[in-house]
This record gives sequence, C-alpha cells and structure tokens, in this order.
Amino acid sequence: MKKTQLEDEIRQVILSSVEVDGLTAADIGSDVPLFGEGVGLDSIDALEIGAALRKKYQVKFKANSDENREHFRTVSTLASFIAANAGIPLED
Repeated sequence: MKKTQLEDEIRQVILSSVEVDGLTAADIGSDVPLFGEGVGLDSIDALEIGAALRKKYQVKFKANSDENREHFRTVSTLASFIAANAGIPLED
C-alpha cells in the first residue's frame, strides 16, 4: 500500500470520527499538526479517532502513554504507527 493511500484512509477516519465545522480532507495535510494550532483537535477527539483506528486497523495504543502524543502528532506519524503495528507494508 502506498503511504499516501494509508494517509487518505486516516483522513477519512478523522473526518468520520470528529465534528469540526468546515473541516475537509484537504485541510489535513500529512505533516500538519492535528492538535493545537494545526487542525485544532483536542483530547476527546484523540480518543474518538483512536477508537476508530483500533477498530479499522486492529492496532492498540498504550493507555496514558507519552508515545501516543507522538503517534497522533500528524497524519504521517499515525500512518507510520499503523503500518508498523498492523503489518501493512508501505511503498513511497
């Protein structure tokens, strides 16, 4: 699977998991921070997205782990985590 394809799937999971007025897939660049000044998601959004990603890709995030902050930093970091933990080989 191409990394861009996995990133597109993750964007769709984000959009279907959270409600942010006017947010589109085009607003969620691969390296745009998902929280704070980037997309503007919050910790509740992270929980909802995490649950949806667990269901779709059968990956597990550690509870209360500082590593999660890094995994959820951008769509690109989420794609790398999912690929590594779900056994999805990525092409460039």
